[in-house]
Amino acid sequence: MDIESRVVVVTGAAGGIGRALAIRFANAGAKCVVCVDVDGAGVEVTSKEMGGIGRQVDVTSESEIRTLIEDVESTIGPIDLFCSNAGISVRGGPEVSDQDWLRSWEVNVMAHIYAARHLVPRMIARGGGYLLNTASAAGLLSQVGSAPYAVTKHGAVAFAEWLALTYGDDGIKVSVLCPQAVRTAMTKGKEDGVASVNGMLEPEPVADACLKAISDETFLVLPHPEVLTYMRRKTDNYDRWIGGMRKLNRLYSPLKKSN
Repeated sequence: MDIESRVVVVTGAAGGIGRALAIRFANAGAKCVVCVDVDGAGVEVTSKEMGGIGRQVDVTSESEIRTLIEDVESTIGPIDLFCSNAGISVRGGPEVSDQDWLRSWEVNVMAHIYAARHLVPRMIARGGGYLLNTASAAGLLSQVGSAPYAVTKHGAVAFAEWLALTYGDDGIKVSVLCPQAVRTAMTKGKEDGVASVNGMLEPEPVADACLKAISDETFLVLPHPEVLTYMRRKTDNYDRWIGGMRKLNRLYSPLKKSN
């Protein structure tokens, strides 16, 4: 897909990857970039900087996602590209509260489902469209120190795969973003964490990788190319891969360090 003259929606756009995506799409000639975030003040700053439109939306609310899609399509035009980018991370394992598990599920998975539920039928009716869903390398591998993040990001990858294989013949293109550490509010104070073993990227090159993937209509977006090697090692010998991850767990897990 060529971004020029397209209507684009980006969630989680108040900062980090979402902000970088919104600016990159605007610079690529998008007709309109709608910047979405639960942080209304932050998303207004992003939208003013790149000449887009800011909307305060809680992506865990299906009604707010539905209203967003309806409003954009009725006042601006059909959404060509929807970037479901908002995400959260909670440390811990099975002891994490139900509230935090459910919140992780709502933001990291259900927000993608709500967007697809209300947008895919519209896209199919007009011949196609594009979805960019932000997951994580944790969705392909795992996440030391955070079961909720690992589990929900696996869910995000699985849902993106399902969308691609189910609706590809209907003109729906899907890309899923799976970076390791990116310098955002989520990683602040964790610059020496396990996700940064291959270096922490700034949001801008991650946005560039997404733009290239959308242009090439490539499913898997890996700003850290090492992730592909780790995936191959995982599938080649699962037990050996788990052994390697156990070593990382001993070195980096806050759960282990606190014992």
